[in-house]
Amino acid sequence: MRQLPYLGENRQPKHEGRMSQNQPSPWWSPSIHADRRPILLARGRIEAEVRAWLAAHDFLMVDPPGLQLSPGNETHLHAFGTTMIGNDGVGKAMYLHTSPEFTMKKLLAAGERRIASLGHVWRNRERSALHHPEFTMLEWYRAGEGYDAIIADCVELLRIAARATNVAALRFRDRECDPFAAPERLSVVEAFARHAGIDLLASMDADGVTDGAQLAGQMLALGFDVPADRSWSYLFSRILVEKVEPNLGMGRVTVLDRYPAAEAALARRAADDRRVSERFELYACGVELANGFGELTDADEQRRRFLAEMAEKERIYGERYPLDDDFLAALALMPEASGVALGFDRLVMLATGAPRIEAVLWAPVAE
Repeated sequence: MRQLPYLGENRQPKHEGRMSQNQPSPWWSPSIHADRRPILLARGRIEAEVRAWLAAHDFLMVDPPGLQLSPGNETHLHAFGTTMIGNDGVGKAMYLHTSPEFTMKKLLAAGERRIASLGHVWRNRERSALHHPEFTMLEWYRAGEGYDAIIADCVELLRIAARATNVAALRFRDRECDPFAAPERLSVVEAFARHAGIDLLASMDADGVTDGAQLAGQMLALGFDVPADRSWSYLFSRILVEKVEPNLGMGRVTVLDRYPAAEAALARRAADDRRVSERFELYACGVELANGFGELTDADEQRRRFLAEMAEKERIYGERYPLDDDFLAALALMPEASGVALGFDRLVMLATGAPRIEAVLWAPVAE
């Protein structure tokens, strides 16, 4: 799922039950669990239907390990680190993965064609109604197939979740989305123009190199409060979160397509325009549910992108993660493919109308 600067969200009470006026009841309180249990059972039905659909479409379920040499190499992706100690007593830095992507692409290089994983991933520095430090990700890949096939998969899985919970619409707070309606497909450039009045292409050159000052100038002219010395990526994220996302997936699903190449570190560029990439996101009720790519398989280009991302991460956060050289080596053998990561907990939220992610987790991480 997308890694952009986390801009925060208003916090709300975790649940209604209370031990006293000031202290909320724990999730394991019998009365609280009894209230939550119908949603948890619905989660199980959705999972069963999703697994059945994947099996019927010849996807092999794989089980990537959570412990990795590198958690991923995107600027705003934050991992949980640990130390693995060998029999010799020597420690080695390791990380809990933020996505099973690197392992799954190695499996594609090994010869697998259609694979899927449904398991836990970990991301630090994020907690809100839609974010949790440990969550469940559904990720799948189609070797030799374009990303239109993956987009169609995503739309079908939303419909499966709605049928499993016997609802006609997905819901988040006061927003609704009909998953059975034909989805809207909108490029990022079109979305920025329509919902924010921003000409995004004007802030990129013919090769996709970005111009933060140009974008800041457009934002200032439109009345945005623009902090000094902010990067193009930060400004892009501000506009996306504040102006664009709240309008997506309203009434029907939105496929937000053709992301700027600068915001798609693992996607290949579009064949007809180097400024944009084969990257899409899926939205319902203003909530991002999935992030997919036509996968980049050029190892040299991928290394350059990762190094640039880690330099920017070090500049902003004062840290960087190692590169997975085995992953980069595997890209030389990986076939053309498309892949996507879908936030399973968010899908359950929308299918059950739950207001917060903790409501659909069997056991939320303690705060």
